[in-house]
Amino acid sequence: MKLGFVTDSLGGQPLNELLDNAVRMGVDGIEVNTGGWSTAPHFDYKKMLADKSARDGFMAELAGRGLEVASLNANGNPLHPTDKKQGECLKDTIRLAGEMGIKKVCTMSGLPAGNANDTMPNWVVSSWPPETQAILNYQWNDVLIPYWHEIVALAKASGVEQIALELHGNQCVYNVPSMLRLREEVGPIVGANLDPSHLFWMGGDPYAFIDALGDAIYHVHAKDTMLNSPVQGTTTLLENGSLVDIPSRAWSYITLGYGHGEEWWREFVYRLLMVGYKGYLSIEHEDVLLNSLEGLEKSVDLLKNVMPRKEADFKLQDI
Repeated sequence: MKLGFVTDSLGGQPLNELLDNAVRMGVDGIEVNTGGWSTAPHFDYKKMLADKSARDGFMAELAGRGLEVASLNANGNPLHPTDKKQGECLKDTIRLAGEMGIKKVCTMSGLPAGNANDTMPNWVVSSWPPETQAILNYQWNDVLIPYWHEIVALAKASGVEQIALELHGNQCVYNVPSMLRLREEVGPIVGANLDPSHLFWMGGDPYAFIDALGDAIYHVHAKDTMLNSPVQGTTTLLENGSLVDIPSRAWSYITLGYGHGEEWWREFVYRLLMVGYKGYLSIEHEDVLLNSLEGLEKSVDLLKNVMPRKEADFKLQDI
């Protein structure tokens, strides 16, 4: 396996400082935010599209330090009914990946409105009242599936081999059934970006997700979640409070090891090996209470303790 981190984890640092810290921490590469919900302070995708020298210069900065691009990341809502920039960012990111020889793009599936006349995304997580089913039918059959046929065609034309969808709340694809349904509709270019932090707060079991998805796992975000039991007991995990008011929340994204200890992460990594995953563990640090660099360093240290770096060489002896 390889170790990296999402560039927004150090969003307050200039690119050169971020890259120097990556080398110092001993990671293999970085996952580069390009837009969507990110201001992408390290990567101006419009400039990169227009200027080959800018693309070459960016890649040279990494290569000169022995780093690689784990993925480009256009996380946002590409199916937002009124903010079309998010969908265009994904398409341009795929085109850029092709120009830069990058084979994998991370993104979200998208979440449309509830019908053709609505202007706000609508996430359906129950089967009652009956209009929820009309919403899901419109979202999947009229919007999501046609859009992803278009995106898959663009990826193939651009030479992008994998699009890793983050299984995330407020998206059409957020669990195993929705992930497998979209793959069945549009093909295996689309796979999962497995981020256990979201599965924790949605009530899922990341180990079970690994077993169910197997070789459909194209990327892994290493991010942890603290479940605040006293608050959860009265508010449930359906949390809509401020992301920065940690004491008042039922759950919060935190530094690796602060929500689930090293033993949990050790088994997580081993279960990934069991289904053949040998790609990146890409840390996405979003802890409000810890310094970003310190939290990232602690996360790197934890993963270095649990993840394998070399190929297995076990052979049964001839007896």
